[in-house]
Amino acid sequence: MSDLFTRFIEQLAVDLQGPLPGYTAQYRMAPQPRPDAFPYDQAPADARRGGVLILLYPHNNQPYLPLILRPTYDGVHSGQVGFPGGGQEEDDPDIVATALREAQEEIGIALEPITVLGQLSPLYVFVSNYLVQPTVAWTAQPPLFQIDTREVAALLEMPLAALLDPANYQRENWELHGRTVDVPFFRTQDQTIWGATAMMLSELLALPAMGMVRMDE
Repeated sequence: MSDLFTRFIEQLAVDLQGPLPGYTAQYRMAPQPRPDAFPYDQAPADARRGGVLILLYPHNNQPYLPLILRPTYDGVHSGQVGFPGGGQEEDDPDIVATALREAQEEIGIALEPITVLGQLSPLYVFVSNYLVQPTVAWTAQPPLFQIDTREVAALLEMPLAALLDPANYQRENWELHGRTVDVPFFRTQDQTIWGATAMMLSELLALPAMGMVRMDE
């Protein structure tokens, strides 16, 4: 693990304890317009709680994180790229435990060497009625992934530099929920990363520590 990665993690830990970029950063990757009845920052009383894990690790002297491609199924997130995560269960002591448990189940990571750094802002996902809480963590070695093929079609090991590269940022008009919507997204590794996942990434990428990520490797 390089000194640069260590300093990056130290700065990221500081960033996550201070004021977060919040919804201003999330909205940069939000499809527009959004139905007025579903604001991103106001979950209804019956919203379920969910947790996702943003796990950073060093690879080729750069910070990476795992994303997953969901299988094709009869559901609102079919075939989409997302973070490992899922719904909170009664046995989970908190939403951080939810994120860690779901990541272990979906991508087979060992939890013992993982250190939690903090959390990003929650995001209400109206199509599934989940209030999703992202947890940011790191590990000093690239994980040994073992995906659950029932829940994961493919694992994407994503360098942060690719998400920070303006060449991988695009936007298009799509037809969603019976209306034309302006959709910003990341396009990399032959995948489109949009919606809630892109919005959570947008807040992560707005943190000061991201200025330490080298774009030339």
